[in-house]
Order: sequence, then C-alpha cells, then structure tokens
Amino acid sequence: MKGLYIVTPDWDDTAKLVDVTEKAIKGGAAIVQYRHKTATPEQRREQAKALLAVCKRHNVPFIINDFVDLALELGADGIHVGESDEGVAAVRAKVGPDKIVGSSCYGEIERVRAAQKAGASYIALGGFYPSRVKKYPVTTELDLVKQMKQEFPELASCAIGGIDHENAVPLVERGIDMIAVVSAVYFADDPEAAARAFAAMYQ
Repeated sequence: MKGLYIVTPDWDDTAKLVDVTEKAIKGGAAIVQYRHKTATPEQRREQAKALLAVCKRHNVPFIINDFVDLALELGADGIHVGESDEGVAAVRAKVGPDKIVGSSCYGEIERVRAAQKAGASYIALGGFYPSRVKKYPVTTELDLVKQMKQEFPELASCAIGGIDHENAVPLVERGIDMIAVVSAVYFADDPEAAARAFAAMYQ
C-alpha cells in the first residue's frame, strides 16, 4: 500500500462524486475511501456501490469508513475505523483475514502499537496540518512518522490532515507510505492533475 489515498467529501451529488473520483484515479490515486458522515443509509449504499464499481474497473482498492456491515454487504476491499468506531480487533474478527483494516491513530504511538497488535493493515497518523474538512487539534509531530517506521517497518502508514502538494514533501521524505487528502484533490480545479502531482511523489 503506497501512494495517494483519496477520501471522499460529504457530497450528496453521486454523479459528481463518482466523476471526480474517477478523474483522481486516472491521475494516479492508489486507494479510495468512501466517507460521508451525514448521508442517509440509502444514499450511503447508493454512493458506495457506484464508487466500488469505479474502483473495480480501475483495479483500485475501495475502503468504506466506519460502516462494517455495508462494507461486507457490498464486498468492499476494506474498512477504516476511528476513535469512536468499533475496535480494530472486533472489525478484523468480522471481516476476516483478507480484508484491509485501517485505523486512525492520530498523533499517538501507543495507538499505533495497539492497532498493529489488533491486526490493522495500515494506520493513519494526523492531523499534521489544519484541515479544511475535518476539525481536530493539529498536534501530530512530523517525526512521529520516523518513529513509527523504525518501530513497525512492515506496517503501512498513512498521513492525513490539511495536506497539500507542498507540505506533503516532508512527510514523504520521512517515509510515510500514503498521503491521504480530501480538499487537495476533490476541490481542485483539475482533480486528475492534482492527483498526478501527488502520485509523482512516489515514483
């Protein structure tokens, strides 16, 4: 798992969501996470199904945030859980050994240790910078990436939180495996070009 990891914004327009996601994939997005906190269950199923079809067409892993049962129902490639969701061990038990399970660890190495022990496929660190989408304390030190990679060299890592083409560079230099973005791709004038610039950092 390496490269650009795109996370969807809370868009109700499914056609637009699918269109921009496909452009980002064409630009080199390596993984897609569907996250829509305010969607109705019907809308969430419709959007996840449409995005899964696009990801399958382009052979890109599709992750659903939070909703384990929906991920299993649709046959998504994996699930991502945060602090207020089911724990990694419980999710891993539900989805089995072959699905991707991601865990938000914020800026805490203890959370990384717990997630790794519980069976996480990758961990997400951050926020590193102020985010236009998600409000949380910007407390994560850049060098946590190096500490995490030294302690768990085999565990895939992802950085999130206010990342753009410029401030992604020090994270990549410190060994982060994936850069997760929302605004920097979905709100870009040219999402495909924006994705391509991120993807190029891993070439």
